[in-house]
Amino acid sequence: MSRKRPFEKEETESDERDVADLLDELENLEETVGSQKERRVIRQTISTLDRLSARRVFGLDDLVQQIVGGIVLSAPFVVTEEVWSLAASMNWIQWIITVVMVVIIGYGALYRADDERDARWEESIAGLPLRFISLLLVSYLSVAMLAVLFDAPTTFGATPPTTAKAISIGAIFSVVGAATADSLFGG
Repeated sequence: MSRKRPFEKEETESDERDVADLLDELENLEETVGSQKERRVIRQTISTLDRLSARRVFGLDDLVQQIVGGIVLSAPFVVTEEVWSLAASMNWIQWIITVVMVVIIGYGALYRADDERDARWEESIAGLPLRFISLLLVSYLSVAMLAVLFDAPTTFGATPPTTAKAISIGAIFSVVGAATADSLFGG
């Protein structure tokens, strides 16, 4: 005996189109209203509707995709002597620039390269999208985990500051992999 699922694929696609159409209509309405209070109410309605739609919810599957993407792309750099030599010769300004690069690349890949995603409508913590926070944490922690797992700091004779710099170099590649996996396979 075959039971119908409550959410058939056709119904889900139709519902997604309906939600997208409603969001578009609300955005158009927001542009036409005169008062700040009305705009705020419409913006809150858009935010709530968008968060409730499945395409914006950040879940475990998205996190796993980020982790896999981050590890796959950064793993070769963790065990490359040149990366550790570069890290040893970097000054603190160069290190700060690598950190800023990770943030810019991550944000750009998630919210500028993907027209379907808007940071304002995603789940957030202290005003930062949860997906973006996760991306940054995955980018750095996956490289740090691999470095410790492979004993790279000891192997390459790295000091703690050099290790932090090497992790930041690896995070540049990790953030690209994590954001790409999240965008291609995630919501």
